[in-house]
Amino acid sequence: MKKIVLLTLLSIFIFSCNNSKNKEYSAFEKQMEANKHPGKKLMETNCYVCHSPTASEADRIAPPMIAIKKHYIKNETSKEEFIEAMQAWIKNPNEDDAKMFGAVRRFGVMPKTPYPEETIKQIADYMYDFEIDQPEWFEDHYNQEKGMHKGQGMKKGQGNGKGRGNGYGKQQSEIQFKDLPYGERGLKYALTTKAVLGKNLMGTIQKKGTQEALAFCNEKAYPLTDSMSVVHNANIKRVSDKPRNQSNQANAEELKHIEAFKKVILNKEEPNPIVKEMDNKVQVFYPITTNTMCLQCHGTPNNTIETATFKKIAELYPKDQAIGYDINEVRGIWSITFDK
Repeated sequence: MKKIVLLTLLSIFIFSCNNSKNKEYSAFEKQMEANKHPGKKLMETNCYVCHSPTASEADRIAPPMIAIKKHYIKNETSKEEFIEAMQAWIKNPNEDDAKMFGAVRRFGVMPKTPYPEETIKQIADYMYDFEIDQPEWFEDHYNQEKGMHKGQGMKKGQGNGKGRGNGYGKQQSEIQFKDLPYGERGLKYALTTKAVLGKNLMGTIQKKGTQEALAFCNEKAYPLTDSMSVVHNANIKRVSDKPRNQSNQANAEELKHIEAFKKVILNKEEPNPIVKEMDNKVQVFYPITTNTMCLQCHGTPNNTIETATFKKIAELYPKDQAIGYDINEVRGIWSITFDK
């Protein structure tokens, strides 16, 4: 009898251990699957400039992606319904159709940026199926927004599946860029620099207006870009075939890449970094495209560019060529050089 009891207990113990290992393995497999999903990279490339998971609650220009997920995905929401809602919003962002009223009040309606439908579909598919990065402060903010009392709701870092996050607020900042393939590494350098410039520029527009944003670009854009060059130990430049500042004039090789990216964007395709390997260096090129916010300074005079703004542009940049753009056009490219 004792032998039977011992064998039973041993069997239960072994089964429990194996079950625990299977759960851990499943979680690992799930994370690996998430990392391979094309929507993850597309979200980081296209969304994190404004919807960063690492920006503080006070120092941000748009809600984090996890907030969008929580507001749009409920228990009864199907993946098809979520993808359709994301497609509709991106195609026509407007206050009447907004579901995040607090975000609209604080940040305004997001600028119209016509991403390819396949890009939006992949991002939404990834958001629906996988846990996504969230800021450390988000759970407290979300619980407070929902009127929850202290100790209720999800604890920081909990949750998986629809409408929840995993608390990896610092994950992106901890990525070892040097371990990435050259194209992804250069893209990370560009996107982190773009995030710094975008946060400061859009914050200035929101708080002080377009003319103050022009002054910001004139005085701060170069120092901020240079500071990110120091951070990444790379030469980071923004160049254009129609520069506003003549120091941003693209050279012959860069002009060829600009034309190549124009064709990609015109065909509504998702651009990939162009990589050029040299003896000890690598150059990476990636497009800079326009959205509705850009047109306040780079659109058509007396139309999207107000008269006072156009006068300020002429005052600060007498040789300006950077006007006449519409949304989703190639304004220039990132040109980034770093050691192998």
